[in-house]
Order: sequence, then structure tokens, then C-alpha cells
Amino acid sequence: MHIQFQGVIAYPVTPFHADGSVDAPMLSVLVDRLITAGVHAIAPLGSTGESAYLSDQEWKLVAETSVTAVAKRVPTIVGIAELTTAGATERARFAERIGADAVMVLPVSYWKLTEDEIIAHYAAIGDAVGLPIMLYNNPSTSGIDMSPELIARICSLVPSVTMVKESTGDLQRMHRLKQLMEGRIRFYNGSNPLAFPALNAGAAGWCTAAPNLDARLPLALYEAIRAGDTQRARDVFEQQLPLLQFLVKVPLPTAVKAGLRMQGIEAGDPRLPLQPLDGQRKAELARILDTLARR
Repeated sequence: MHIQFQGVIAYPVTPFHADGSVDAPMLSVLVDRLITAGVHAIAPLGSTGESAYLSDQEWKLVAETSVTAVAKRVPTIVGIAELTTAGATERARFAERIGADAVMVLPVSYWKLTEDEIIAHYAAIGDAVGLPIMLYNNPSTSGIDMSPELIARICSLVPSVTMVKESTGDLQRMHRLKQLMEGRIRFYNGSNPLAFPALNAGAAGWCTAAPNLDARLPLALYEAIRAGDTQRARDVFEQQLPLLQFLVKVPLPTAVKAGLRMQGIEAGDPRLPLQPLDGQRKAELARILDTLARR
């Protein structure tokens, strides 16, 4: 568990052929494109990767294709969002077998889970594999909102939970978690429009789909923060803010796939029931990307 995830952690989309099947060769291209652009880690099978819409065999194909394409050039963290503990544990074991460096675990709720049930979910996964776990708090997709106090309990009780991705967009939660854990747990920003203040507040990294469409500015933001150049960081953040704001208006795979198509990269449409961008949204995204390309 010695790998330290930091910097810009990029989330590739899962590309589909016209018939709806997973386009594994294009996924390898997309992963290579992100690494060549300079991102610091790859995180397949997050919400950007449409993991909730994949069959078990498709999920495994995307996980293995991604890890193979990365080829240890940067760390790989495989996303897991399963209703059952058995399903999440099985996927974590698979991720470990294929050579992932970590897993990102989002507990998903049908029945409302108690805190003890959430803790037991993470503990079972931690007992099953030797990989570090990134706890992922994203109530808008999971139906579970973990408070900083609960997250601190999980981190204290499950040693393999060494990272926290906070996607509520509430910076105070990051401050509170840092306070509760006395700096022992690394936290990561998962809210795109919050990137500048979160990194400035000490987030170890930024988990984002933005590099699929423009990797230069996210990387420039992170490097400016590392260099202590707050004004430069603010400037590059404001340049990319329209894109970051757009990415929270519509589902991430919908936005990213439309943007890739505008850039001449065919990753297919999002999987139904998700729909491609409508004309108005496409025009808005095209304007944003055109502005970024001219910077």
C-alpha cells in the first residue's frame, strides 16, 4: 500500500461501438491519450465510465483493458460501486488480480444503510484484498451521504482505507475531515468547480473527467498550487471554469463523449437511458471547447 496517489487523477469514459458493445481498442487509445497528456493517475469505472450501466463481463473487460493500457506508467485506481458487499468484494479481488494499484469504493443504497452497515461493507472489502481503498462519498449518485465523522470512523477502523474522495462540493467537509484525522488521511476533490479552493486547502489530488477534453489547464492548476503560485492557479482555474461548470450540468459521460466527438474522437453515445447532448447543450459545449483551444 505504498503508492501515493496525487495530482490530477483522470477518469476515462467507457467507449461503445455503434451496436452498443464496449469498444476496448478505443478505451486503450483514450487511456494512452490521457497518460501522454501528463495526468498523474487513471481511474476507470467511475461514474464517468458508466460503471452502473455495464454488465459484469463488461465491467471486467473495461477494468482489465484499462490496467493493461496503463501498463504501470502511472497508478491505476479501479472504481467499484455495488449494492452488495459480496459483489463489491468480488470486484475488488478481480481488480487486485489484474494489477490495479487501488480501488475506489462507493457504497450504493437501495435500503437506507446504517453507519454500522457502511463500516462493515468497507471492512469486508479491506479484509478481502491487499489494495489501498479510496472511500468515495458521492450522495448524488449513491444515495448515501457519509458525514466527516463517519468517514473518520471508517478510516480509523479499516486500515486499508487510506484515501477519501469527497464529491459533495462542500469544502468545509474536507476541512473537518482533515481536522478529525489530524492529517493522517489524504483527501481528494471530486467536485470540478471546487478544484481551486480544494487544492488550495490541501487536497492531495483532483479526481476529474476534464482531462478527456483538455488536460493542459487541470495540470497547470495543480502545478501552480504545488509551486505556491496562487495567482497563477487562480488564473488557470478561471480559464477552465466554464468547462468545469458545464460538466456538472449534465451526466459526465454525456458531456465528455459529446466533447470527444467534437474533437474528432469517436467514443460512441452514452448508454440508454442516458441520451446524447441536445442541440443547445452541444452548441454551448462547442463554444467552451473552442475558447479553450484558442488559449
